[in-house]
Amino acid sequence: MFNITAQFIVNILLTFSLYLTMSYSFSLTYYPTRFFHIAHAITLTFSAYFTYLFSQQLHFPLYLSIPLAIIAATSVGMLSEIMLYKPLRKRNASPMILMIASLGLYTVLQNVVSMLWGDDTKSVRTGEIKVGNEFFGAYITDIQIITIVICLALFLACVFFMKYNRIGRNIRAVASNPELSNIVGINSDRIILWSFGIGSALAAVAGILIAFDTDMTPTMGFNWLLYGVVAMIIGGVGSNWGLVGGALLLATAQHLSAYYIGSQWMDAIAYIILILFLIGKPLGFSGKRLKKIEI
Repeated sequence: MFNITAQFIVNILLTFSLYLTMSYSFSLTYYPTRFFHIAHAITLTFSAYFTYLFSQQLHFPLYLSIPLAIIAATSVGMLSEIMLYKPLRKRNASPMILMIASLGLYTVLQNVVSMLWGDDTKSVRTGEIKVGNEFFGAYITDIQIITIVICLALFLACVFFMKYNRIGRNIRAVASNPELSNIVGINSDRIILWSFGIGSALAAVAGILIAFDTDMTPTMGFNWLLYGVVAMIIGGVGSNWGLVGGALLLATAQHLSAYYIGSQWMDAIAYIILILFLIGKPLGFSGKRLKKIEI
């Protein structure tokens, strides 16, 4: 028998896992650079369309198409750092200038996607649409189960990587004090490139999972990026577990509003929560500013 409470929990868990992945991927590019990399959204979009290119148009098997799509989309994110942001930082560009440049890059690349693949909805699914698996009265599809497992596993892996791996510790050090990091021998430009690479790979994985679940459009990445940014801000910049709280709060509030008010309110609820946090608790769940990281 259908259980609406169980279905709510499943839907919230699915949305939460994707928000968590997007917020963490965006935070990796934000922490060491301190600007909003808006073009991060196109990495998610490109990963979906590269999967479509390799699997549907070039007829590669999925086990080859998906890794190639992740590599290609990650390369787009890293090239944006090498060819656009790094030269601007060398000229002492402000975070506002970097953000405007990122917005321009996103607009250009989104139009490239539209020119190459069109504005209509594309799908990478080839099999028949099946009824989801029943779980305590709720229904969840195979790709949704895979999405939840992969997103949560990637988050935990990244938390351990940032804490125990040398590159992860260097990313935290550059985020705390890039000038001091350079003095003690850490190449901040190289570490920022690592941040863009890891963050872009996470966004690419999320984009592919979303495409398999709900198909794709050229504008798909922007909304997911905004949700990730909102989750990061209300969770608290610099707090891993704050991201968990932010993503969970946002996903829960949106699904409750969709049920009680209407699905058209889901976007509005996200920004209402953001505004309330910016006014009442601007530092997010963490409630404190980032600590300096010792090198």
